[in-house]
Amino acid sequence: MKILLVADEPSKALWDYYDGERLKGIDLILSAGDLPPQYLSFLVTFSNCPLLYVHGNHDGVYDTKEPDGCICIDDKIYEFEGIRILGLGGSMMYNGGPYQYTEKQMKMRAWKLGWKIKRKGGFDILLTHAPARGIGDQEDLTHRGFEVFGSMLDKYHPKYMVHGHSHLNYGYGLSRTIELDGTTVINAYERYTLEY
Repeated sequence: MKILLVADEPSKALWDYYDGERLKGIDLILSAGDLPPQYLSFLVTFSNCPLLYVHGNHDGVYDTKEPDGCICIDDKIYEFEGIRILGLGGSMMYNGGPYQYTEKQMKMRAWKLGWKIKRKGGFDILLTHAPARGIGDQEDLTHRGFEVFGSMLDKYHPKYMVHGHSHLNYGYGLSRTIELDGTTVINAYERYTLEY
């Protein structure tokens, strides 16, 4: 299965210089947040496959204009062709804006999903906006990851964690992928194609 991962910045190759061949064969799109709703609507329309998303810390516009034809999986487990995808969007609270959470608030969101995770027998992909603390994040509060995500990786050992928020062009030596105890952590900045 081919899964297109997107986050943070629209891909010029997919949008500005659209070529239908670039979306050919894509079975699912996962958005890790901070993308214009019209971009997600465009992708779901021209890919002819489901697009699942979580909110980023700059997605306040979604409150008045949600992306058409897309499915928000914040605080849910969505199953697609046997793949269980858990969504927890948002970033660390840094200025009180929308979709920002304290560590305690994010832990509570994760805790509330506990019975759903148990009923599903775990999850295969953790889709977030912010990274896990110490795994592809940065030291400043705005780009700091959540400790609870690391705890979830340790407890459930999903095959993948997909996040955005830490732009690869920031120049901090960030990696696209990190291998961690059986979980591949992927920074979805702009676009990345995953062969699941």
